[in-house]
Amino acid sequence: MTVGFMVDCFFFEAGHGDFVHSFFSTISYHLEKDGWATKYPLLMNDLYHGKLKWSDVPEARENLKEIEAELSKLPPEKVIWDIEDLSKTPPWGNNISPKVTDLSNYFATTDGKTFFEVIRSAMDVAEEDECDMKIQAL
Repeated sequence: MTVGFMVDCFFFEAGHGDFVHSFFSTISYHLEKDGWATKYPLLMNDLYHGKLKWSDVPEARENLKEIEAELSKLPPEKVIWDIEDLSKTPPWGNNISPKVTDLSNYFATTDGKTFFEVIRSAMDVAEEDECDMKIQAL
């Protein structure tokens, strides 16, 4: 099942649902010491569990920049596959591309765009078209 970010009729593909969940799990585990959505509620609660209002995009974009900078300091081995079950590991194990140098570029689409690039593109459209953004499976 492919998951991505929907803005009006525009779909920004991210990848398999487990991979998208891993992205958010990694953020929460490493950057939200008090639990899920305690530091980044717009992304971790509104977007992940519902929708991000277009009017909240500027603040969410700043959160995303901070998250990307912080994850760039962590090696790929620190990926969290599932925050609800920390024993789970990615199906590919440690067999990753040499292009993956840290957790900011670990999460990428099949065409090589990082999730950060994909989310920023979706945010740009949401703000420009004044449409809310949500995660959707196709």
